[in-house]
Amino acid sequence: MPFEQTLQCRTKDQPGCPKSYSHQIKEHQRRRLTAVSWRTLTEGLVSRMVDRLMNTEINTQRIVAVENCFGATGQPLVLHGRVLVGEGLLTKVCRKKPKPRMFFLFNDILVYGSIIIHKKKYTSQQIIPLEDVSVEDLPDNDSLKNQWMIKTSRKSFVVCAATRPEKEDWMKHINKCIKQLLEKTGKAPSTEHAAPWIPDKMTEICMRCTQKKFNTLIRRHHCRNCGFVVCHSCSKHKFLMPKLSSKPLRVCTLCYNNLMEEKDKISTLERKADEITDLNDDEGDDKSSDDEKEELGQEPLFLTDLSWSSFHT
Repeated sequence: MPFEQTLQCRTKDQPGCPKSYSHQIKEHQRRRLTAVSWRTLTEGLVSRMVDRLMNTEINTQRIVAVENCFGATGQPLVLHGRVLVGEGLLTKVCRKKPKPRMFFLFNDILVYGSIIIHKKKYTSQQIIPLEDVSVEDLPDNDSLKNQWMIKTSRKSFVVCAATRPEKEDWMKHINKCIKQLLEKTGKAPSTEHAAPWIPDKMTEICMRCTQKKFNTLIRRHHCRNCGFVVCHSCSKHKFLMPKLSSKPLRVCTLCYNNLMEEKDKISTLERKADEITDLNDDEGDDKSSDDEKEELGQEPLFLTDLSWSSFHT
């Protein structure tokens, strides 16, 4: 059976709506699944659906089909216990402009990529562990509707859905999958998140000095710490942020000063802690030396030549 026949249909009034896999196909002759909006699913139904589909043949077929769409450029997605919960077309707010991206929600990861041929070929696969994800609701503005933020420790970005119900569906199911995963692993929710990059078109001047206007000669740069759009003069420094990269990254002058101040404070505390540790070690050594001197003045414990040990042969 073709892959698309195992998926639920999208409604015409909600293009790009995530598709729910709440029912299994018991027979290969069964027709398309009846379209069911994620709004009708409760958290309990989602949980039971994941348990029911886990390690089933139909679930494996769906994941393999997603793998094939990414081809050799993507990472393997089939994993014991992994369930494809849903998928949908969302608009990702990128640095230059908003772009359509195909998103796939699994019970342990969130995958997205660029669209070459819809339902047939995707590229630039990105995989985000759900245990590192949190979502934040955002209000509508003049240019972006039905938006929310996906936050992780390495990268945070804004996505938009076609309708508000679709947005609520995505947020609800992502949060439910995160909750179930954290309960299963016993890990705490992620609290540290990277700052989202502000799109280039949001400002025509440097957001730090507020003097230089961007043009063909004065280029835009992004601070990796705060996400602001800044000029070269306001972003000459680099700072090592291990959670983002193994190499020093460009940061604005304000963030650099703050990061260096924080680093100096940590270094000072660590140095004081080392000094206290060394002092305690010295006192322990002195005490040990005194004890040894006292013990040397005592009478010997063993007064005879008899052996006090025995060895088994």
